[in-house]
Amino acid sequence: MKYIEVNAKNVRELSQRNEDETHKFFAQLKKKKPKQLDSVVARLHDEAFQEFDCLDCANCCSNFSPIITEKDIDRLAKHMKMKPPAFIDQYLHVDNEGDYVFNETPCPFLMPDNYCMVYENRPKACREYPHTNRRKFVQILNLTQKNREACPIVYKIVENLKEENW
Repeated sequence: MKYIEVNAKNVRELSQRNEDETHKFFAQLKKKKPKQLDSVVARLHDEAFQEFDCLDCANCCSNFSPIITEKDIDRLAKHMKMKPPAFIDQYLHVDNEGDYVFNETPCPFLMPDNYCMVYENRPKACREYPHTNRRKFVQILNLTQKNREACPIVYKIVENLKEENW
């Protein structure tokens, strides 16, 4: 695999340069639904996480608000020593799709050193981000295309996947 110089600062520009190519590639994957895709993506995920440190980036926490579930609300409110309705009032709103999300980005729990103030109790979506080591990867290609604009790891995984001629 060729080396792709990608980092927190240039990932958006790099992903926009080949957005159409990636969109076409994902459309082909959706049609083919290759059986080995999950295992290949899992391998690429592991390789990418050896190369990047999320604490050097935090683009996900700076650019996106995760969907916050009821369980997340309960866990975070308890951690913050608040009642769930007070937590909702202070930190959340309902988005256009009917989901709770943070009122602002960057995340209100992101600290200046890119550590998470509530890491042990962070939302499920944060725990699973960037969603590249999950089964049925073909089902989240639209999310992956969006995430590759902010996350160097996702960008690297997608570019390496394209190189493997799927």
